[in-house]
Amino acid sequence: MEKALKKQIKQTVIDTATAVVAGLIVALAYYFFQNSNGFAPGGVGGLATITYFLLDDKVSWAILMVAFNIPIFLLVSIFVNKKLGIYLIIYMLVQSFSTELFALLGWKPYCAANNQEDFEIVFACIMTGVISGIGFSIMLRHFGASGGTYAISALIKKAKPEKNIASLSFWLDSSVVAIAFFVYGMKITPVVCTLLNLFIAGVVVDYLLAGIKNGYKFEIVTEHPEEVSADLIENLQHGVTEIRVLGMYSRTEKYMLVCIIRKKQIGEMMKIIKKYPGTFASFAKVNEVFGRFKV
Repeated sequence: MEKALKKQIKQTVIDTATAVVAGLIVALAYYFFQNSNGFAPGGVGGLATITYFLLDDKVSWAILMVAFNIPIFLLVSIFVNKKLGIYLIIYMLVQSFSTELFALLGWKPYCAANNQEDFEIVFACIMTGVISGIGFSIMLRHFGASGGTYAISALIKKAKPEKNIASLSFWLDSSVVAIAFFVYGMKITPVVCTLLNLFIAGVVVDYLLAGIKNGYKFEIVTEHPEEVSADLIENLQHGVTEIRVLGMYSRTEKYMLVCIIRKKQIGEMMKIIKKYPGTFASFAKVNEVFGRFKV
């Protein structure tokens, strides 16, 4: 009983710390590169940013972010998953009010308008996408959700299980892009900046979710299983699994060796396979390898 309680407390600390760290990272992106450069992120945060612009800074951006997101997260806590809703609230509170803390500390945001070249706003878009993408990926990897858009999609999915969450998120983000065009004086620059930010953040999230311990799985069909296996183990330093298979064309028994290697070892793998007549292989990328695997 005591062991289970300690495990639960440890997991709660890890979950809370994860939400706080992710919130701080996204806050850095928004404070330093987005809010001072006249473009909106996607999703619910984008709606809060657009409202902040329309109100001409009369209401704090942090207050608007909380006002737009917290009700959604409360609904997630009630109807979808209580713990998920609570950690999303922690994440959003840290993300929102950290920007106020940065301002109190006197940290100066990057503002393209203060620089000599207007095109430098592109740097702000890129940095917003990269940094916020890191924060989003931490939340998605740990909790499966990273903000208001995902939360709304989860609520809709709960009510309408047949709906596709990916497409719902896309349409929610797209609607913010369309609104941004009209709000920011029908100028194309804020729209392009929003799209660029969304794209880069998406690429970063996809890359990080793919996993650091990724590799390539080779399936090698051979009549020389012992020799090939020994060669692979000695030269590539990775384990090999042997499976007996039946060649349906020749109706002869063969062996299939399964081996997962690093990307930089593909060339060496090809050389080993070519050494053994009648041996052929196929391979595919593996996004994440658990357990003992040398990266």
